[in-house]
Amino acid sequence: MSTQRWVNRPEGSTWGDFGPDDQLGRLNLLTPEKVRQGIAEVREGRTFCLSLPLDYPGGNVLNPRRHPPVLRPTRRANGPNFNYVLARDDPNMSDVVNDDLVVMHLQYSTQWDSLAHVGSLFDADGDGVPEPCFYNGFRAGVDIIGPTDIEESGPTTEPHSTSHANALGVEHMAEACMQGRGVMIDLHAHVGRVRVVFNYERLMRVIDEDKVEIEKGDMVCLHTGFGELLLEMDRAPEPSKAQYLCAVLNGRDRRLLNWITDTGLVSLIADNYAVEAFPAVAQEGCCAALPLHEHCLFKLGVNLGELWYLTPLAKWLRENKRYRFLLTAPPLRLPGAVGSPATPIATV
Repeated sequence: MSTQRWVNRPEGSTWGDFGPDDQLGRLNLLTPEKVRQGIAEVREGRTFCLSLPLDYPGGNVLNPRRHPPVLRPTRRANGPNFNYVLARDDPNMSDVVNDDLVVMHLQYSTQWDSLAHVGSLFDADGDGVPEPCFYNGFRAGVDIIGPTDIEESGPTTEPHSTSHANALGVEHMAEACMQGRGVMIDLHAHVGRVRVVFNYERLMRVIDEDKVEIEKGDMVCLHTGFGELLLEMDRAPEPSKAQYLCAVLNGRDRRLLNWITDTGLVSLIADNYAVEAFPAVAQEGCCAALPLHEHCLFKLGVNLGELWYLTPLAKWLRENKRYRFLLTAPPLRLPGAVGSPATPIATV
């Protein structure tokens, strides 16, 4: 039986709009009609890989808690299970076997944020005490269960708890398939690699000049050129460049946040580190460190994509006077994960 998890809901949020048990947020707007609209944008049959190699950016300059993936062989009783000649076990076998595993931080490279990635302290139950909670009133420690400890040197050995439902895990995105109409906003074409913190007015100037139209249910991509910059750095990002170049959104700009609400977009994707400026523009008093994340993930149920590789697609779209395409971008179907690597594909 459905039970509403909150008495108070955040101002401007969509909590409850898709039902008391909703776990998808704006992905409810990714309807069969939106998939058909995306397919209608396919004219050439040309495809673009929108993922960086998953060992980029390299090092841990962008985030000291996230480290490059480690790829290694699995093991057999008598050694590594790589270039393993089965004739060692049975002379009648001709097979040579390779089998490997990966240890990786799920949000190290091209990624999706699930709705469990960022929540907020909010008095959802009306008892006068703010508590950690997430989209649609799901509570940390009850509905949202994650690792119990994270060490600076790497991931904890503690598993995710399975004693309660991981209500907003990334598997729900995978089950929704993440396919629909993509819309490109090419910030790089207007400001190059200059570090510009886009407010609402400046973003609207780009949208108006390029005659971009965004409709409810679209998946919006922001091309800043940052992904291309990381590729040029060849897994050795320079802090002076990686942290101070290319466009970002001003997550403190209330009009910009309202624009995200009003467009009805289902996801906001960028080829930069966090979509928004981080650290955020300074503000006095108690506030979110990641205000756009709070607005999108916590209030609206809008998934965020980060560190995508958008440059070849953005160039092609501009050369061909287009900005829409079919976007297919499911995450891993990994129950309980709060984020996931992605290998998105655009078809034009």
